[in-house]
Amino acid sequence: MSFVSNPNQQLNFDDSYNNLTDREKRFLDKSWAKPFSEEIFPAINEEMFSVLYSDKASRPNTPVNVIIGSLIIKEMLNMTDDEMVEALMFDIRFQYALHTTSFEEQPLSDRTLGRFRERCNAYETEHGRDLVKEAILLLSDKIAKIMKLNPTLKRMDSMMISSNIRKLSRLELLYTCVANMVKCLHKSGEDELIEGMEHYYDDNDRNKVIYHNRSEETSDKIQTVINDAVKLLSLIEDKYLQTSEYQLLLRVFKEQTEDDDKGTRKLRKAKI
Repeated sequence: MSFVSNPNQQLNFDDSYNNLTDREKRFLDKSWAKPFSEEIFPAINEEMFSVLYSDKASRPNTPVNVIIGSLIIKEMLNMTDDEMVEALMFDIRFQYALHTTSFEEQPLSDRTLGRFRERCNAYETEHGRDLVKEAILLLSDKIAKIMKLNPTLKRMDSMMISSNIRKLSRLELLYTCVANMVKCLHKSGEDELIEGMEHYYDDNDRNKVIYHNRSEETSDKIQTVINDAVKLLSLIEDKYLQTSEYQLLLRVFKEQTEDDDKGTRKLRKAKI
């Protein structure tokens, strides 16, 4: 997938905004969408994310400013990934805020945000840079301004927004590694080792844990997954130690978790 920047979309003749009544436009102008559209969206730095994509000609990426804008809005309105994708499809406020009213089809799918978080997490692991945090901190003044103007938005600053996004990214990473190890053991007939963790090989489980997740649920879900990882690592037999599933689970477990002062395995504190 190659990187292509997304210029700020201009209204065209077929733009859905033009189909609004004057009354609808007045209400839209009074909503959170207008300052977001005019202040935050144009200031999102897409170019810093070009390192996540191939420099060879291939299918272009989903517009990065739409993705970053969606992640910010999702936190401001305390939404799940699924709710954000659905809102962008059907709610003119979200389309107006993200400059997609002229799109024939809205650019987010059910996995767009998750795949983007995976790319950012992989880049941070390799290079030590949290690109989402950097991008959001550059918007901190504008985020503070829109928060003051809109009492309907969840009260949070740029640091909290970036922290919530990163936590969900880490939940996805830990969940994926545990789920892959559970599936490996299940396929090998080792069901006695994964008793109580059968849900990981349910096709709908990832959606429940990740895409239906709200920010206030993330910490508890992370701890549950960490506890399952501790159990798995203590039970896995020697014949699985060289599998890619085990090696990746062990690596992520060491990188993402640590013992607290009571000896309980917890999520490793993020570097500020």
